[in-house]
Formats: sequence, structure tokens, C-alpha cells
Amino acid sequence: MVPLAEGWDNTVHLVGDTWVFRFPRRAVALPGFRRELAVLPRLAPLVPLPVPLPELIAVDEVDDDPWPFAGARLLPGREFAETALPEDARAPAAAAIGGFLRALHDPRTRAAVAVELPVDPMRRGWPRARIDDTREQLAQLAVDGVWAGDPAVGTLLLKAESLDQPSGEPVLVHGDLHIRHLLLDVEGNAAGVIDWGDVCLADPAVDLALGYTAFTGPARAAFLKAYGGVEAEQAIRARALGIRLSAFLAAYAADVGRPGLLAEALSGLRRAVDWV
Repeated sequence: MVPLAEGWDNTVHLVGDTWVFRFPRRAVALPGFRRELAVLPRLAPLVPLPVPLPELIAVDEVDDDPWPFAGARLLPGREFAETALPEDARAPAAAAIGGFLRALHDPRTRAAVAVELPVDPMRRGWPRARIDDTREQLAQLAVDGVWAGDPAVGTLLLKAESLDQPSGEPVLVHGDLHIRHLLLDVEGNAAGVIDWGDVCLADPAVDLALGYTAFTGPARAAFLKAYGGVEAEQAIRARALGIRLSAFLAAYAADVGRPGLLAEALSGLRRAVDWV
């Protein structure tokens, strides 16, 4: 049993060559972890990319507050953030994740999963709700010398701040889809989507942020074509969330010494304001 990965909310261990076990690290993550366990078995056959399928589920031995943990078969692949995939080689992965999100956001998928879920509990689809700490994180990156700054980022956030709460019918979303949660195989193809602890109902922009931080140029065009098009307002929401996620990932990467993740997160800030 060896450590495999660690995030803000969970620790992941590899057991043998087959099993991956996830253990919540914070009490605040428990409701989402339990929702994940309910959703993934129903979702797995409905989407075109592999997702973790919890097969071995248990709780610890603390009588008054038992915490769940779960084991799933290992999904082979590396975090997108660590692959250093060239920009001109990203179109296949972009098209695959675009098609995946099209299936995930289909109202029929929400109906088939049929699990009661909260509506955007982190308010990620409404940039104004989280914009102050986004700006604070960007300012800190600049102070620390991690990021050189970009006036276009501030301009986009200002535009996003004027948007009201999303008014459309919410769809089933991953909820925290970024460059650490998309897996690629050795050839650069999409191999799976992991870490579903934030699964909820929300505006599609919550997941579309990945399309604006991981891809640009022909790859982004492939993403949007596979998804089926994105409304202008949703694109602004997605870009603003992409800025937020990239900023926090950059700070995390700088703190723990992950240069690959740092480089990709900083590139995400640039891509989020790239209109090509």
C-alpha cells in the first residue's frame, strides 16, 4: 500500500497493482464523498470515458462518527497537469472531454442517475460570489513572484462580476473539473475523469472551465465542437472559474514543489483570456 496522490480533501493510496483507495482528510468533504459513492455506479455506464467505480466501501472504527472510505479499480493514466502535452497535440483529448461533458450534462443523464444533489453549493457558476478571494489569490501570486500578472485577467473578472446568478436549468456536473482530474494515457488521449467529491447540479459553465484553461486554438475548437457549442455568457462564467481554479492550483503547486503542475496552472491563466 503506497501513497498515490493527495488533494485538498482526500488522500489516495495504491494497493497492489489494481486498487485505488480514497480516504477523506477533512470533515467538510464527507457529504460530497458520500454523494460520490452514490452517483458513480449509476453514472459509469452513461458516459464515454472511464470514471472510478467504487466497489469496496467501508467505514473506519470510530463509533460516534465513522468516516467512509472506498476502493476502486485503478484507472491507468497520468494527471493532465503532469504530462506537458504540447499545445498542438491536445485536440484528441479536448474532443474526448468535450464529448464526455456533452453526455454528462444531458438532462437524460441527470434523470437516469436519479440521486438527490445540491445545486451549486460552492457557487462556482456565479463568479461574483467568489471573486474577492480569487483576486486576493492572484495578487498573492504576483507578490510571491509566482505570476507576472496580466491586465487581461482583471478585465475578464470585471466582466464576469457583472453577471447575475445563472438562471437556466442546472445539469449534472463533476463540480471541480480541472487539470488534475482529467487523466491521459501515454499517447496523450483522455483516459478517465477522477475525483467526484464535488458532484452536484449546476450551470454547465462549472465544468466547461477546463475547456478554457487546458486548451486553446484548434484544441479548444475541437472541445467546443464535441460539446456542441457554448453560450457567450456561459463562456464568461467558465473562463472566470478557470482563472480561479488556475490561481489556486498555481499557489498549491508552488507551495508543495510541483513544477509541472505550476507551469500548467500558469498557462491556464493565459489560456482563460485567450479568445482564439
